[in-house]
Formats: sequence, C-alpha cells, structure tokens
Amino acid sequence: MSLKDKNIVVTGGSRGLGLGLVEALVDQEARVTVVARQSHALETVRRRLGVSTIAADVRDETAAHRILSKVRPDILALNAGAKPPMGRLDQIRWEDFTTPWEHDVKAGLHWLQGALNLPLNPGSRVLVVSSGAAVDGSPMSGGYGGAKRMLWFMAKYANRVSGERQLGIRFQAILPRQMILGTGIGDAAAGAYAAALGIEPETFVARFGAPMPPRLFGENVVAVLDDAIFSDGFAFGLSGDKGVDVMERFAD
Repeated sequence: MSLKDKNIVVTGGSRGLGLGLVEALVDQEARVTVVARQSHALETVRRRLGVSTIAADVRDETAAHRILSKVRPDILALNAGAKPPMGRLDQIRWEDFTTPWEHDVKAGLHWLQGALNLPLNPGSRVLVVSSGAAVDGSPMSGGYGGAKRMLWFMAKYANRVSGERQLGIRFQAILPRQMILGTGIGDAAAGAYAAALGIEPETFVARFGAPMPPRLFGENVVAVLDDAIFSDGFAFGLSGDKGVDVMERFAD
C-alpha cells in the first residue's frame, strides 16, 4: 500500500526506534501523529518533522480510546515501551521484574481493545512492536522477554477477534532481532550484558552483525507496510543484516 497521505499514529514516536519510524513515514509523505508522554520531546519532533503530536500516557485506557476516536488512523504503530530494570533472576525485585508487563503489555491491551471496539475502519492495520527477546528470552531483563512474547500473542488474538467480528483490521507483529545503541532500552540492555562479560557495549552489540539504527528500523517497517512481498506476513524479524525476515505468515 502507498503510504502517501495515510493517517498514521505512532506511540512512543518521540525518541529511539519510534522516532526512526516517524522519520521514515514522513519521508513517505504520510500524515503522522506521535503520541508520547514528554511534551518537550514532542515539541522538538513537531518542529523538526512537521507532525501532529498528542501528549498522553499510553497506559491510560481512556486516552487510547479518545485518541483513536479523534484521529481514526489507517495505520496504528504500537511502539511505546518502558526501559526494563536490569538484573539477574536471583537478584531482581518483583517490582522491577514486572515493569514491562505494567507498561508495555498494559498499554498494548488498551490500544488493541480500542482498535477493535471503536472499531478502526476496514482495511486498517495495527503494528505491534515486540522484540527478539520474545523468541530467545533475555535473562538480564526480568519479565521483558515474556512481556514481549505476550504482545506477539495479543496481536494474534486480535486478528482472531477481527476475523470473528468481520472487522477487516489486520494486526501484525514487528520484532527487532538485535540490541540497538542510541535507544534507552538498547543502551541499558547492551550495557548490562557487556558488563557481565567484562567487555564494552559496542563489542557486545557487534555480535548481532550489521547495526540497525533507528532510521533503518523505520525504513524496514515501511517495507513491511508497502511491499507486496510481505502482504501475507504476520510476524516480521528486523535486523541490520537481513532487513525484513518473515517469521510467521497468516496462513500458518
């Protein structure tokens, strides 16, 4: 699908991977609305890229429904995520272990329910950004891997509801398959694993191969949205080496 003039909402789009996605979408002449908590960061993005912005806590169920009702996006990208406190399983506190569940999964539930219950228009697409940790786990980040796997499941559940209710909304999962420096989550994770191994973060992330900075992440997501070869894909792995890899198809 052409993204020109498409109405797109990106949560967590004021920094990190979300900002890289917003930049790539603006280059495609999409009409982008960025949702994030920090007004200062939003204003910076608005001035630089000319996007619309809404300051809100993505965990707020009322805000999710209000924003979707107001903007009625053709595409919704659920990217916002909390930086998980890092620590080994034998050391991490429950409050820290559950941070990704209280933020990422809670926000995902509210926005997915909003998309289904509003509902968005037939033909709309919802991208749920998960993580490679949903595949292989992440032993230094508490409940992060499980939370990201749950988001993957939730996108699948949402497709089932859309089909049963004949809504015509397609939900897809996006999984960055490597740690990315220059993002809050990537820096925290790479720093923790590198420290445990006694090496520098740059040395640790080099194990993943070619880097995938936020803008390249955004361009890979754009490919998922507008390249016909990915039209039957449900879950996509993104990396600097492979670009976009279809991990799971709707037919599966």
